[in-house]
Amino acid sequence: MARTREVYYFDYVKDFGLSCLAGTLCSRATLRTDAPGVLALAGAQAKDEKDGDGDGDDQLGRDVRLLLDSPLPDEVLRTVWLAAVRRCFDPVEEDTDTRSWLRRVAEVCPAHRRERGRAEAEVLDEARPTVPEEELRGTVAAEIESAAPALERAVAVPEIVPALLRVVREVDADLGLRLFLRAAKAYSVPIGQEAYDRILGIGDLLAYPATAVFEELNVQWLPLDPGRRDFALGRFGVTLLAGVFHGTDWRYQGTVPENIRSITEGDGMYAPGSYAAVLLEDVRRLVDSALSDEAVTALWRTASGRVYVHDEAFDADGRPWLEQVARACLVRLAEVDPCYVPRVTPARSDLAQAVLREVREATRTESAEVRGVARTLEDVVTTVDPDLGFRLLLDILFTYRVPVTEAQGVRYRALAERFGYGADHLDEQLSRRPH
Repeated sequence: MARTREVYYFDYVKDFGLSCLAGTLCSRATLRTDAPGVLALAGAQAKDEKDGDGDGDDQLGRDVRLLLDSPLPDEVLRTVWLAAVRRCFDPVEEDTDTRSWLRRVAEVCPAHRRERGRAEAEVLDEARPTVPEEELRGTVAAEIESAAPALERAVAVPEIVPALLRVVREVDADLGLRLFLRAAKAYSVPIGQEAYDRILGIGDLLAYPATAVFEELNVQWLPLDPGRRDFALGRFGVTLLAGVFHGTDWRYQGTVPENIRSITEGDGMYAPGSYAAVLLEDVRRLVDSALSDEAVTALWRTASGRVYVHDEAFDADGRPWLEQVARACLVRLAEVDPCYVPRVTPARSDLAQAVLREVREATRTESAEVRGVARTLEDVVTTVDPDLGFRLLLDILFTYRVPVTEAQGVRYRALAERFGYGADHLDEQLSRRPH
């Protein structure tokens, strides 16, 4: 019978289960970490006392029981525990063995299943991971073996690699992955970006919240690439800026500088500075282009849904406004990568004619706002960058709810693939627009 897996991102926004408890202990390394203190933390996590709604971290108890029910000897359990908590609490020092200690943790984490309504349960069933356990064991074990030299150098717990592999192969690959990540985070084990991308993919396969993978992980990032386009979370660059400053809604999220920083500092799972680098490239293309000041202003205010907003002066003139954004990007880049030299990657001129055809077809619409920037969009495609022109077209069509035919959608997806966009970029734009 196929295993029923959890949809973790539905219930958690960060790490969860035993790896979350271990992370909490690591963050309190200078505070009290005796047995009563650790048990109190475990009980609070299981009961979610911060919210008081009774829906605590069910996975903590499940993780502990997986280890208790396993055939792993006590020395293996102790090894993975010590590595996960960075040796800040050792059950042996409390005159108990690790299995007995885990039983005490299990006692404060009673078995519990969240109550689900019918509709919610149906949504979760559709989203549940379906990866077979044997396949997952092989994938996770391969990542641990790949990181073995770095783990053995950095983790101050002997035999950590074989212990983690035994958890993966004899207990649960999901739990083994999270304990591997926790040990790597606890000891700042360097993880190459290619390995990180693979691990992030495994986390996505298991429906983890992305933060459960990337937060605290010591990734050895490759140099920043302003031409990167495969962001998984939809829009980026100037179209993300337009979304953040849409209409007058931005005021509820903070000041103008705070809203800009929400983008430049919002890298999340990507290399620090990634969003600032691609935004700076978009901004520099527009500011340094041959477009008139009036055209830049009209294009920005149309894309951001601010055509009829007249009582806010910060973006009344498009070029000075974008220069302000560029300065904020440079501040962020100087903070995270002082050696970074801003550059503009070559424009995708090979796709200019294909994008131009889509612009000309899509802007023959009843929307006066869209027709008003049709010529400017054409100029962006032919004289600035077809990629930027295509993204602005999608954003403007979305903003003014212009219907898109099925045939157009197929062509847009093909173009997005050729530009290298992440799958969510088109999903965000097309799935919410009437056809």
